[in-house]
Amino acid sequence: MGRIAYVNGRYVPHAEAAVHIEDRGYQFADGVYEVLAVYKGKLIDEPGHIERLDRSLRELRIDWPVTPRVLAVLMRETIRRNRLTDGTIYLQVTRGVASRSHPFPDDAAPALVMTVKAKDLNTLKGGIPTKVITVPDQRWARPDIKSVALLPNCLAQQQAKEAGCYEAWQVDRDGYVTEGTMSNAWIVSAKGELMTRSADGNTILNGITRLAVLDVAKAAKVKLVQRPFTVAEVKKAREAFLTSTTSFVKPVVEVDGRKVGNGEPGPITRQLGKLIAERLEAQVA
Repeated sequence: MGRIAYVNGRYVPHAEAAVHIEDRGYQFADGVYEVLAVYKGKLIDEPGHIERLDRSLRELRIDWPVTPRVLAVLMRETIRRNRLTDGTIYLQVTRGVASRSHPFPDDAAPALVMTVKAKDLNTLKGGIPTKVITVPDQRWARPDIKSVALLPNCLAQQQAKEAGCYEAWQVDRDGYVTEGTMSNAWIVSAKGELMTRSADGNTILNGITRLAVLDVAKAAKVKLVQRPFTVAEVKKAREAFLTSTTSFVKPVVEVDGRKVGNGEPGPITRQLGKLIAERLEAQVA
């Protein structure tokens, strides 16, 4: 059976899924999205994703296309129709279809689309070591909103790909790392402190896996500091890793061609990766 997409109230073959040419998501990037992991047929961290979706919609003044309760049903039906066991479900909400004009339309109905993608999450739980580069952060001033306006992320991600790296860590004008193009950034400092940038101040997207790592780190009594760190601090760090919905805790062993620590996943990274994997299993138990 081929993939099935959900498009504004209808389940259609993925190859035939389409939205109107004047959908504001297409013309203005006037929309938001979420990506949820599906593991053993279950949605992972669903409440956190729905809460963040609600926040993004409120910040852009877009109405919910359906109620959160109905959305939960639609997501599960999309997963069921695709017979998805492990992978992701992508959902996007735009302001809807309207004649092209910059101000918000008075009568557009919010549009909702959903697609799924199969992915072996078991291979990702182990924390495959990776490399990153650093690039200037060229995004708009509200990266805390999970907007579909991702062109700067795409440009940075392409630069990382061409450098043979998995991710690009973006750096603000003051020399501090903000986050990756699709992940949150972490280091274990030379002093042994677990560090990540605070989500206060609208400078980063508050990742759902980021929040989970904060929880398990506090429970494990890992010394934690939420503050910006510089590229120079990254290069002196004992360990580094990134977090995202499908990467979980991914060790970073090289930044800008320079080894982090001894070039191997460190003990705190491995500990947190194990705790997040256990948390994942507990959600589907």
